[in-house]
Amino acid sequence: MYIRVCFRLLAILIVSLGLFMIGQRASAAEAELETARVKQMAVPQLRTVDATIEAVQQATVSAQTGGRITEINVDVDDYVTKGTILLRMRDKDQRSRFDAAKARFDEANAEFVRVKEIYAKKLVAKAMLDKAQARYRSARAELEQAKESLEHTLVRAPYSGIVVKRHVEVGETARVGQKLVTGLSLEKLRAIVELPQSLIHQVRKHQLAWVWLGAHLEQRVKAESLTISPFADPNSHTFLVRINLSAGEHHVYPGMHTRVAFLSGEKSAMVVPVKSIVKRSEVTGVYVKKDNHLSFRYVRLGKRVNPEFTEILSGLSIGETVVLDPERALRTMKLPVKTEKE
Repeated sequence: MYIRVCFRLLAILIVSLGLFMIGQRASAAEAELETARVKQMAVPQLRTVDATIEAVQQATVSAQTGGRITEINVDVDDYVTKGTILLRMRDKDQRSRFDAAKARFDEANAEFVRVKEIYAKKLVAKAMLDKAQARYRSARAELEQAKESLEHTLVRAPYSGIVVKRHVEVGETARVGQKLVTGLSLEKLRAIVELPQSLIHQVRKHQLAWVWLGAHLEQRVKAESLTISPFADPNSHTFLVRINLSAGEHHVYPGMHTRVAFLSGEKSAMVVPVKSIVKRSEVTGVYVKKDNHLSFRYVRLGKRVNPEFTEILSGLSIGETVVLDPERALRTMKLPVKTEKE
């Protein structure tokens, strides 16, 4: 009987000691959890509206030299990159003038080099050197002019864009200054939108906007600048605003629909780090730490403030402590989770 009682007391002691050690380890793990305070932050207020993309530049390429058109490489609605050859002209006359100018330049260059070497030996007068140098410079200028005239028989795209109109056909003879091709630039784009007068004062004040770009409008890019009409349309009472984008390819095209977010002010919001948010099935919440105890708290989220913080509409109070690693917090809680509703 005595031995049985001793065994029972020993078992109770072992269980109690085990529970104590588990509690100590849990408390130590809780103490090591990285946490952050729920704080208040000034966040921007954005007003999002629909907009349309348009090209800033529309240019017509004209003939810089005369000649018969032998080849046209583009058609209406074709996309071309900067430097693409749009069309070719017959270049027989220009190439003949270039070859003749090249021969005269080679001759003048050789003569100038020879005279300069002789002059260095004090065997000819300075006037002969000056004459050879003048002939060399004249031949070089003539060669450059002939080369430029030959290059003008190849009409290249001045920028990346879309061909919207062809003014000539193969076989026609183009004159200097005649229109050849008209295109829209895709390197310099902007969004246009008509804003109501209730919003225009805030837009004028802050002069900040973001435009959704990309193949699926998945990227929000800060606008380079805004151009706001100084007067309203008398019929719609709206102001035309042009949102200028930085130069480059944005994978959007003139006429496409997009969205623009204008900064209209600031507000004070309660925020927590994004990495503290956890989703359990249909529930969104955070792990709150108070007096070395963890509890799961339901929260209602607002908008993402920036990549690091998100707004909390309800469920928390300023100054409370949230755990930054929800998965570790869950593993730390060996006992059933205590849940607090809003």
